[in-house]
Amino acid sequence: MNHQNPTPSSVMLLFHNGIFNMTLAAFSFALMGASAKWLGNRLPSVELMFFRNIIGVMLIGATLFRVPLRQKGGKPGLLIFRGIIGTMALFGFFYNLTHIPLAEANTYNLTYPIFIGLISATVLRNGVTLRQWLHIALGFIGILLIFRPNLDISFKNHLLGLWSGLGAAIAYLAINQLRHYYDHRATVLSFMVSGIILPLIGTAAGRIWPNATLDFLMSPFVWPVGQEWLFIACLGLAAMMGQIFVTRALSLGNPAVVGPINYLQIPFAILLGLFMGDAFPDNYTLLGIGLVILSGILITTSAAKPKSST
Repeated sequence: MNHQNPTPSSVMLLFHNGIFNMTLAAFSFALMGASAKWLGNRLPSVELMFFRNIIGVMLIGATLFRVPLRQKGGKPGLLIFRGIIGTMALFGFFYNLTHIPLAEANTYNLTYPIFIGLISATVLRNGVTLRQWLHIALGFIGILLIFRPNLDISFKNHLLGLWSGLGAAIAYLAINQLRHYYDHRATVLSFMVSGIILPLIGTAAGRIWPNATLDFLMSPFVWPVGQEWLFIACLGLAAMMGQIFVTRALSLGNPAVVGPINYLQIPFAILLGLFMGDAFPDNYTLLGIGLVILSGILITTSAAKPKSST
């Protein structure tokens, strides 16, 4: 019998599939959010950001010993800006993860393609077609349906949700420029190092000057106990695995195809949220979530068409 050149197993083929990797990324990020929500019952969101990033820095730092950075550099200001703006967006996202249903928190965070389209059209003066404007408008209708005044989510949480999407959009636009100058690990590290320093400042400031209005930025440190350490490990590992799977997905598949799969975060978040006691989204919120997802998919695929045709 000849057993040479065995056929790859189905499992191995799956792990080399872009859509499968992006599905794993979406679940990992949803699991990160669920871990943050559970921990947020006692620990402040500012502190959770610190733990989320310290674990990631250690894991990425370990890769630098095996594979040194390969980059030409030259844009330190933009690199620092990317780290700070990404961290500031994360302040809003993590606060919402611990204070509102997971579905709404994740949806707001995933509005970034809508804001990228708007910024590209109005600030960067990139050419935007009428169809693309309609895609952007569709997304904002979805945002309005989620944003509508109600007693379940405060105005503060709505604003922080919008900021998490807008801040992420600005950070992604910066990443698009940085890719020509820096190793992607350096770009991620700029975000994670900022995500360690700024929360440490926030916890120190929260102890000196407690302020309920600014508790998303400043909250005193609360020492974790018991099972909380396990959830902190899950938080950091899920965030890091999500980043790894996203990178693999985009390298293995067409971004126009695999990118929209990231919106599976939202149904995953709904299921995990229900398991943790969240109410099922009402009809208006579900419609808004659906429009945001549809808008994001249309914007992502239309933006990728010119690249895929070359």
